[in-house]
Amino acid sequence: MLFPGCRPAVEYAEIKGLTQGTTYHIVVEAKPGLNTGDLRLKIENLLTEVDNSLSIYNDSSVISLINNNTSDKTDTLFREVFRASALISAQCDGLFDITVGPLVKAWGFGPDAIKRFDETKLDSLLALVGMDKVRLEGDRIVKADPDMFIDVNAIAQGYTVDLIIDLLAAEGVRECLVEVGGEVRTSGDKDGKGWHVGIDRPADGNYIPGADLQAAVRLDNSALATSGNYRKFYIDNGVNYSHTIDPPTGYPSRHTLLSATIVAPECAVADAWATACMVAGKDTAMTFIEKHDFLEGYLIFSDEKGEMKSWMSEGLRKRIEER
Repeated sequence: MLFPGCRPAVEYAEIKGLTQGTTYHIVVEAKPGLNTGDLRLKIENLLTEVDNSLSIYNDSSVISLINNNTSDKTDTLFREVFRASALISAQCDGLFDITVGPLVKAWGFGPDAIKRFDETKLDSLLALVGMDKVRLEGDRIVKADPDMFIDVNAIAQGYTVDLIIDLLAAEGVRECLVEVGGEVRTSGDKDGKGWHVGIDRPADGNYIPGADLQAAVRLDNSALATSGNYRKFYIDNGVNYSHTIDPPTGYPSRHTLLSATIVAPECAVADAWATACMVAGKDTAMTFIEKHDFLEGYLIFSDEKGEMKSWMSEGLRKRIEER
């Protein structure tokens, strides 16, 4: 007879590395016959494929050739990310927009960025922004203006996590956690114990992920992504400029929301919606999360006294442990 308490302990293997200017960390159930060396090679080949398609830091990538007007041809990865981005942009009233690149650069973020914004150029920059100004025609991308710049960094890491999850499933891996640059998705429930993922406290000086946690979330068969302004900003003449740009206005978002953590079935969705919520601010982010039943959220914000507060959706409450 077999008793649940007599099951042998499940062992897990780790695969780590560098990608997309950050790190990746994968934990898989070490079933008999699993060759982690072969698995690592397949994962790294996939990561190279993503880099060659979606990286704006790779001069020969598909997206870079589109941005510099060398080519208008897309590939499968680009088309999948573009369609997902267009859908989410429509759902959040344009607050998530992969054409916001010219504004991001002008405000001092991204490759070849300028650290001082010239407000006389705002109208001309806004003319280059908008998902309605770029479209797919078959395997070609059509831009309304050749100076438009497409940047999918706010969804690409989450999308990469989803691709790795699919690869692992095809390899027969059912219990796993995949993390790329802080965006996470899990499969299975870690032998009944559950996967637990931390949410960083959005405090000045908290630059090391996992060093100071605000909460921990049980994450079984779902994805989590966090966006915040407390690590990516610069100060000019005493003014703090966040990296989160509001596409409709062209200005960095200024509100009390410090970080937005989104849980969704897919990591690309969680990644993009976390950015949209940071653009929107606390009240609109709450509305978004409560409106869409595929989203759960945990928001950290400052109140009128400057004290840190949190809000969570009802669906998330049963799986979260606040610190």
